[in-house]
Amino acid sequence: MLGLRRAFAALLPLPRAGSPPAAAMSTLLIRQERYAWLRELGLQEENPGVYNGRWGGRGQVVTTYCPANNEPIASVRQGNLEDYEETVKKAKEAWKVWADIPAPKRGEIVRQIGDALRQKIKVLGSLVSLEMGKIYVEGVGEVQEYVDVCDYAVGLSRMIGGPILPSERPGHALIEQWNPVGLVGVITAFNFPVAVYGWNSAIAMICGNACLWKGAPTTSLVSVAVTKIIAKVLEDNKLPGAICSLVCGGADIGTAMARDERMDLLSFTGSTKVGKQVALMVQERFGRSLLELGGNNAIIVFEDADLNLVIPSALFAAVGTAGQRCTTARRLFLHESIHDEVVAKLAKAYAQVRIGDPWDSDTLYGPLHTKEAVKMFLDAVEQAKQQGGSVVCGGKVINRPGNYVEPTIVTGLPHNAPIVHTETFAPILYVLKFKEEEEVFAWNNEVKQGLSSSIFTKDLGRIFRWLGDRAFPDPKEELCLIFVCRPKGSDCGIVNVNIPTSGAEIGGAFGGEKHTGGGRESGSDSWKLYMRRST
Repeated sequence: MLGLRRAFAALLPLPRAGSPPAAAMSTLLIRQERYAWLRELGLQEENPGVYNGRWGGRGQVVTTYCPANNEPIASVRQGNLEDYEETVKKAKEAWKVWADIPAPKRGEIVRQIGDALRQKIKVLGSLVSLEMGKIYVEGVGEVQEYVDVCDYAVGLSRMIGGPILPSERPGHALIEQWNPVGLVGVITAFNFPVAVYGWNSAIAMICGNACLWKGAPTTSLVSVAVTKIIAKVLEDNKLPGAICSLVCGGADIGTAMARDERMDLLSFTGSTKVGKQVALMVQERFGRSLLELGGNNAIIVFEDADLNLVIPSALFAAVGTAGQRCTTARRLFLHESIHDEVVAKLAKAYAQVRIGDPWDSDTLYGPLHTKEAVKMFLDAVEQAKQQGGSVVCGGKVINRPGNYVEPTIVTGLPHNAPIVHTETFAPILYVLKFKEEEEVFAWNNEVKQGLSSSIFTKDLGRIFRWLGDRAFPDPKEELCLIFVCRPKGSDCGIVNVNIPTSGAEIGGAFGGEKHTGGGRESGSDSWKLYMRRST
């Protein structure tokens, strides 16, 4: 990890003595010698934001900013609805070529995409850090996740298929066949501008689908850079570039994708509020959607927990990526017997978090993504105070350039306080007391979202009850019979034991329940969502 940080430090040398600070410069960062490495990704001062075999764009020019100093990086000319229409037509034509290629051959192309990403992993990770604001190690790790999904998809390309089932009719065969859906639209969020597209595109491609990507407008440079890498692989193999199309744009493009009957599957990652609108538009045309929405994730710590695991885990889950992961821990339930001890130790750990520029080797915590996110943070802290909460540490904006806020711990709120039930995309952790297992499991499940959850305990029976296996009795039960087994425990899509809520492995299905959307991406049998089944 330290080696990667040092490598990034080499990419971004410190300003020479006497040179003006970046905040004082009015020019785009890409014009400055310090950021010349951006051109290694094929980026320019103004970049076309539409790719369908050719680069273009006739929409608005949008400048993206570095969250660490709010300086402009470079600009992207977005696509308009005319660009979108042209791109959809080209993507549908490209799909006809792509779907006819044998799945293992499609896997070979995806393998080459993974290798191309490997070659650019440091510089692309640097761009993620610069434009999104996460620390460099996380930026590189996000690109690595795309690479890992490509590796996974290569093997999967030789395994997808349906069974031959026994037929009740003599001389007949009963076969289950899987075919690509066609065109997969992918709308991604700012917080994981590379990895989420990788989860979708790598799996969708080996299934035989074409993709049309709309990334977040505030991370458009990442979208352009990733697409340039993919496009070169496709073009080198004499394949239509529109297999992996890109249309940078705003809500008009997203709305067009949701309402377009030619969009055979729409994968949307973003807020629950917008996701609901997307789901309704897709459902109105009886389309298929894959939703990855919000998460109000909880960690539960019982009295028998190993606090040497709890403190770093809670810190990482709540503070990592400045609280801007969908799997960030936002609620921490502590057994009343250990509440004060854990809060004191956690506050001490918070005080040691190194805050700084995302690309500095010693930085563990960077800025929020936008100025609007800072305002939302302050509003949430104020609401927590008004509802009876006490700020143990943090709660303020840090006096430095960029969108920096203090990692924050709030205690004293009831489990059902409105602000506790509100997902705030910021590093605010609400610490709450509990007495009994049954009540805290219910509190974990009472919020509208159901993405990630975790408990810390050494009690094996409790662990299995948390996972939903009622073969293990409640503490009050004297006898447990097999016929009383019934699903309980966490109602989340990701259920952890003695590890943080954040972080996931690509081999498992990623996603959540309830207002999180119910979609699943990446591993396990998630590939089935990108295909249609016929019997």
